[in-house]
Amino acid sequence: MNLSSMSFFRSRRRESKQFAVIGLGRFGRAVCATLYGMGYEVMGIDRCEKCVDKAANDEIATHVLELDSTDPLALKQAGIFEFDTVIVAIGNYIEESVITTLNLKEKGVDYVVAKASSKIHEKLLKKVGADLVLFPEDEMGCELARYLTQPSILERFELDPDYSIVEVLVPREFEGKTLAEIQLRNNYGLNLIALSENDKL
Repeated sequence: MNLSSMSFFRSRRRESKQFAVIGLGRFGRAVCATLYGMGYEVMGIDRCEKCVDKAANDEIATHVLELDSTDPLALKQAGIFEFDTVIVAIGNYIEESVITTLNLKEKGVDYVVAKASSKIHEKLLKKVGADLVLFPEDEMGCELARYLTQPSILERFELDPDYSIVEVLVPREFEGKTLAEIQLRNNYGLNLIALSENDKL
C-alpha cells in the first residue's frame, strides 16, 4: 500500500495534466523525469544551454526550452502562463527564483511550487505568492533519519505536529490475533485506517 496513492491524501484542487519545471539542476531534473515517466506532459526550462541540451538528450520531458525565466515576455511566448502547475526548481539563485515566482503568479498561474534554500528565501517566495514552498534537502534528511531509526515505518504523512498517518509493517507479535485482541487504541493510542495484504487494500 502506498499512502500517497490513497485518494483521501489528494489535494482538493484540480489534478494537473501538464507541468512546467523551471530549473534543470538535480532537483528539477528529478521532478521532470518522474512526472514524464508517469505519463504527464512536462516542459523543462533552464537558462543554461548545457542543462537544456542534457535534458533533451536524456529525454526527461515532453519539451525542453532555453530561456530566462525572469523575463515575463519570454515566459508568455513559451506558453508557461497556460500551465496550471509550475515548479520553480531554482534554489541557489534567490533573486531569479523570487522574480520567476512573482512573474508566474502575476500572470495567473494557478499553482506554483517553489524550492527554497533558506528561511528568508521561503519568506520571500510566500510573499510573492508561491502556493507551496519546499526544502528538498531538509525533507530528505528527515526522511533518512526516520528510515534509519524506525525501519518498520514504511511511509509517514504528517497531518500536524501531533498527528500522523503512518504505514507500518505488522509486528510479529500481532500475527494471528484479531483487532479486538490487540486493542490498538487502548494499548498503543492508534486507530487503524486500512490493512493491506498481498497488494490488496
